[in-house]
Amino acid sequence: MTVITPITTEILSQAKWAFATRRVNRKDAVCMTGRLETAQSGDLVLGRVERIGSHKRIQLAEGRTAQLYTGDLVVLASGARYAPDQFEGVAELDPQGSDMLAAGGVIGRMRESHSRMAAPTRVIPIGLLMDATGAVLNLDHYALEKSIRPDGLHVIGVVGASMNSGKTTAVASLAHGLSRAGHRVAAIKATGTGAFGDFNAFIDTGAHYVADFTDAGMVSTYQQSAARIEAGLDTLLAHAAREGCEVAIVELADGVFQKETGELLRKQRIQDCFAGVVFAAPDALASAGGCTALRAMGIEPAAVTGMVSCSPLGAAEAEAATAIRVISKDDLCDPAQANALLSGIIGSEGLRSALPQPGTLADVGIAA
Repeated sequence: MTVITPITTEILSQAKWAFATRRVNRKDAVCMTGRLETAQSGDLVLGRVERIGSHKRIQLAEGRTAQLYTGDLVVLASGARYAPDQFEGVAELDPQGSDMLAAGGVIGRMRESHSRMAAPTRVIPIGLLMDATGAVLNLDHYALEKSIRPDGLHVIGVVGASMNSGKTTAVASLAHGLSRAGHRVAAIKATGTGAFGDFNAFIDTGAHYVADFTDAGMVSTYQQSAARIEAGLDTLLAHAAREGCEVAIVELADGVFQKETGELLRKQRIQDCFAGVVFAAPDALASAGGCTALRAMGIEPAAVTGMVSCSPLGAAEAEAATAIRVISKDDLCDPAQANALLSGIIGSEGLRSALPQPGTLADVGIAA
């Protein structure tokens, strides 16, 4: 028999709610269940910090970080994580103690970790939060309205060789450059693990619309089906178009060999969605290997960027090996060069038709 325990608003108000839960209406949480074995990815978990490990701070729904202390109550979402530089884990909860897989609010079971990482912060799951009907609260219940992919929106994909290769910097820089050039730009992260670092970086660019996969109801896209991730991207692009955006820059997390990223890039519908693809790499060898991998999928990169662009010698090696221009973050931030890249991708006629009317500060917003 399922035991349902009432929960007070006082207890919930004491908890630190993670970034991934930012769309949740907290008043919906009125009780909880201890049936942790039923947890699905995205289910909300009330937990108590047992031991501080790698994550010493939590990214709050309010957009700031907070120090974690032993005994803290936290609200996280059950989920998986794929991060070669940090943790790999799955959406499984252990009543004796589970792992905080990401500061943005992912809790699960860590399976692998990078050798430089300390042990994950341990959290005792108290229960799954439920509404008045007895349904477990899940991030998907608070997602943007599901929508079909719009026509007329020019989409540039940004992919990379690995974590920390420069993808987010590329998206942010290009969004800033195109915004300065007068375009209404959407900056979107379509895959990854819920966290506000990239999200906030996109907001800072002046992009007209910012969203990520958590707005589409996923705390993490690791171990989600390609169909669900694609549907989430469709929804985010549709809402960007409704906000008046005519250019969208979309980041796919991790490297092209990561399972979900690779599956998406091989799908013809995703290739048709992207007017062009920019590849971020740490060095010349990764540039050559990554461009070869993309070409094998039928994708010709429009430009190479990332850490390799910080070294003139590395950039020259990459250009020689790939026959593709290497463009730096400063170049992407420059309105003229950002506009030239966009023009080269969608053509001068498409660029002229995409030019928006000047916006105002009041127009700027995030996924709502």
